[in-house]
Amino acid sequence: QLQLVESGGALVQPGGSLRLACAASGFTLDNYAIGWFRQVLGKDREGVSYISRSGGTTNYADFVKGRFTISRDNSKNTVYLQMNSLKPEDTAVYYCAAMSGYYSGSLIAYEYDYWGQGTQVTVSS
Repeated sequence: QLQLVESGGALVQPGGSLRLACAASGFTLDNYAIGWFRQVLGKDREGVSYISRSGGTTNYADFVKGRFTISRDNSKNTVYLQMNSLKPEDTAVYYCAAMSGYYSGSLIAYEYDYWGQGTQVTVSS
């Protein structure tokens, strides 16, 4: 059974850091590009970051550029999102998603095929 599981969400103070992980089971992650998305209750899900199958291409939403870094370790079947300089407006449920297609750099949710259950990130003092 193909499954994505996010972890690493927590309560953190403004200016703090977190590293989210997205682990795959039931399939080989390096066959898929991976995206991170986030959603606040009552709002649309928004794209945060993208990484290609090899890790050679990444893309970031403007609101996280310079603060977040996406990476992957295909040997561990895991993708990471390092989040630094966190702000209260980064508070959301964060999801990872796998794309079987070839939409390079995509931050569009409907272009992704498989989704995890999400992990809560709360930035508050």
